[in-house]
Amino acid sequence: MIESESIIDIKNLKIGFDNQDVLKDISLQLFKGENLVVLGKSGSGKSVLIKCIVKLLTPDNGSINVLGENISSLKAPELAELRKKIGFLFQGGALYDSMTVRQNLEFPLKRVKKHLSQLQIDQKVKEVLNEVSLLDSIDKMPSQLSGGMRKRISLARTIIVDPAIILYDEPTTGLDPVTSDEISALINDVQKQYKASSIVITHDIACARNIANRVVMLHDGLVLKEGSLESFESSKEGLIHSFFK
Repeated sequence: MIESESIIDIKNLKIGFDNQDVLKDISLQLFKGENLVVLGKSGSGKSVLIKCIVKLLTPDNGSINVLGENISSLKAPELAELRKKIGFLFQGGALYDSMTVRQNLEFPLKRVKKHLSQLQIDQKVKEVLNEVSLLDSIDKMPSQLSGGMRKRISLARTIIVDPAIILYDEPTTGLDPVTSDEISALINDVQKQYKASSIVITHDIACARNIANRVVMLHDGLVLKEGSLESFESSKEGLIHSFFK
């Protein structure tokens, strides 16, 4: 059940590059325990939005509150601590090519959960690999994995530190329909098991249909529509209809 508590609150967000506005006036909330899907055409600012949430990009105007913290007012050490509570699944996975799967998973765990013993780290690594059905790949290199396997390892690396919030940037891009469905199922599993609250950037309507508790569509730097998946499915508005037909 989705709670009404807001854990991300964005108001009047504006950011542009080279005198070109990307996000003009974006306001939205992420509620505790929900999967919020953000849709939009390429170049609509979807990825820019989530990069602003973790302050990889600094907006020109507006406010972003995450877990009760005003992102813009945080000093570097405070921002680093907040980021430990946020998992970010990058579009390309961003695994370290020179590390094995085991080492890729150990790396964030040792950085965030410094109190854990090596035995506890080993157990946690095997636990999350089991959850994504890739325990037998623990000592493989990323180059030995398929695109879908790399995506699942990236998801395992994201959840291994038990984040309160997960930001997914196009989690099914470049994957075949069967593997995309598997990733969508894993996103739902993570929501249920970890009580995670997630923003999912995607243009994959099949993925959106599988995971969305609520949907926001961006267009021309603004929120075109926000609501339930059903309200998008039944919409006659031209752009929305073209996405869901």
